[in-house]
Amino acid sequence: MKLKGSPYAWVSFAMIVGVMGTALISPLYALYKEAWQLQTSDISLIYVIYMGGALCGLLFLGRLPDRLGFRPMMVFGLTLALIGTAVSLIAWNMASLNVGRFVVGVASSMVTTSATLGLSRLSRSGNTQHVAMMTGFLMAFGFGLGPLLGGIVGQWAPAPLIIAYVPTLFLGALGLTALCRLELPDNARAKPGARLRWRDIVPTLTWPERATSKAFVLTCCLPFLAFGVFGLYASMAPLFLDKLVPWHGPVVSGTTIALILFSSAIVQVMSARMPTHWCGAVGLISLVASNAILMVNLGAGSVVLFASGVLLTALGHGMTMLAGMSMVNYLATSNNRSGLLATYLVAGYVGSMVPMMGIGWIADHWGMETAVYTFCTIVIAVGVTVAVLFQRHPHMRPPRKE
Repeated sequence: MKLKGSPYAWVSFAMIVGVMGTALISPLYALYKEAWQLQTSDISLIYVIYMGGALCGLLFLGRLPDRLGFRPMMVFGLTLALIGTAVSLIAWNMASLNVGRFVVGVASSMVTTSATLGLSRLSRSGNTQHVAMMTGFLMAFGFGLGPLLGGIVGQWAPAPLIIAYVPTLFLGALGLTALCRLELPDNARAKPGARLRWRDIVPTLTWPERATSKAFVLTCCLPFLAFGVFGLYASMAPLFLDKLVPWHGPVVSGTTIALILFSSAIVQVMSARMPTHWCGAVGLISLVASNAILMVNLGAGSVVLFASGVLLTALGHGMTMLAGMSMVNYLATSNNRSGLLATYLVAGYVGSMVPMMGIGWIADHWGMETAVYTFCTIVIAVGVTVAVLFQRHPHMRPPRKE
């Protein structure tokens, strides 16, 4: 039986459901903390384990779609996502949950890298800018849909730590079935005779030549800060949200995380024509302002300040990610593009992992407010410095095409 719908549409669907389960758990952290009597550092560790899986998937498996074709690797990624989600559903303690989260992290890297390649091969327009915009939008939609769904289930459904994972399992199985039955055009098929070599799974990180080294350091600071600030909302917000707004529960934190991701995608589309040096600088200042507002709002508990901080976080996340990717493409050559991109993304993953561990440790010893104040102060100091240097650096101003 022939599958209805275009391959592009089904790959898009599979990509959305493949990444939907990655952030699904974020609004449920407070429920896990209460159910298993976890410490704040335990919650941060669960988040870091997931990010570690995503990092491993990127470093060791990120080049396999080019070698073996996007569909085999996307099928592999979706299968891993279903396995990791199933393990998370039946998890009985923190160790078992961490196993599931690590597998989900690896799966998220496989799904995003393989789907990105697949959409570029299946696009009828052939417009690389349009493909990049659609890929970014689909990823943001999928990542945002997860916490939104998790928040709704966590707020009102019975047995939320089980029920929350059921939609992902069902939709993921549907996407996996569709992928296996797709009839792909010749240009989207795997190359015949392609064999896996040892060097295809050896991590390869690249650094640019000395003339552009400083520019690349500043560029890597963008995902470091953006991933870190988003990580605060994705992992820790459910634990201190009651100090920011009068509403409580998973649906509040889930909606907040989804709003940041959805708005970030819109910001990237709207800022596409903005000069890179201003895009990066304004994005960094937005992250700085959002953290300053967060510090004030810990004592004020204002809904207006909370909404302003969330919107500034989304603005900063979107603009810094857009500026960062633009600079990677500008600084890279045909010989080091994939290596520079891997290095750039690793900086983002490290920025999401290390600060969260620090926040968890500080919160265990001196309280959540002290941890958040410390994190925000560091972001403000580093963000302002990098914003000024980024805006003034000559390499951030590529010559305009005539």
